[in-house]
Amino acid sequence: MSTPFYVSPQQAMADRAEYARKGIARGRSLVVLQYADGIVFVGENPSRALHKFSEIYDRIGFAAAGKYNEYENLRIGGVRYADLRGYTYDRDDVTARGLANVYAQTLGTIFSSQAEKPYEVELVVAEVGDTADGDQIYRLPHDGSIVDEHGSVAVGGNAEQISGYLDQRHRDDMTLAEALKLAVQALSRDTNGSEREIPAERLEVAVLDRTRPQKRKFKRIVGAQLSRLLDSGAGAGAGAGAGTEDLSLPDEDEDEGGGKAEE
Repeated sequence: MSTPFYVSPQQAMADRAEYARKGIARGRSLVVLQYADGIVFVGENPSRALHKFSEIYDRIGFAAAGKYNEYENLRIGGVRYADLRGYTYDRDDVTARGLANVYAQTLGTIFSSQAEKPYEVELVVAEVGDTADGDQIYRLPHDGSIVDEHGSVAVGGNAEQISGYLDQRHRDDMTLAEALKLAVQALSRDTNGSEREIPAERLEVAVLDRTRPQKRKFKRIVGAQLSRLLDSGAGAGAGAGAGTEDLSLPDEDEDEGGGKAEE
């Protein structure tokens, strides 16, 4: 009888981590930024059917890079957790911190289990507060650890290079147009340092806007509104007025009257 090939636990975990990181790096990068009135999600996504960003609950948004079918399962599980907790207790008891802990347990269990492959996903869970000091952004890598981020975060693709670019230029008091322009500039940078143009139709953009009068602060920015924000962000000093005006447009037909997130 042959002796099974032995692999040390350290080497096995290192191999699983490398497998997950390579899978995540094959996906397109996305960034999450704080700005004066909330949190903006920006990513390159040519698909109009498969979303990288989604609403989880009133003030909580979800972003993910990696394999779509894996992070979509996690998103749906998060929506169910939030709905159940909000219904059983109170809507204010649903928090990004609690959701991040649930995701961390799930990802950690899958990563350490030898019975299945690790998930090739990296998540961001964000919650907008009544003020900028109350904003919360949590990054969850493939192994289930939780990283408390502030200001900006990038995941997927060449996230390390993008994060360095954002750290040098991001400000918490930026207007939405300015934050959007910075995010697109960061995503446009290739690994060799050159820049490419990302047209508006290839961008997926959403915000958690604390100034919205509705309980639900999540809103997608698409079409003409996105184009106006990109144009105003490109103009010197034009971002603040255009960004505020666009987000105050009526949007009840888009996301009011449905569930807590698109399923």
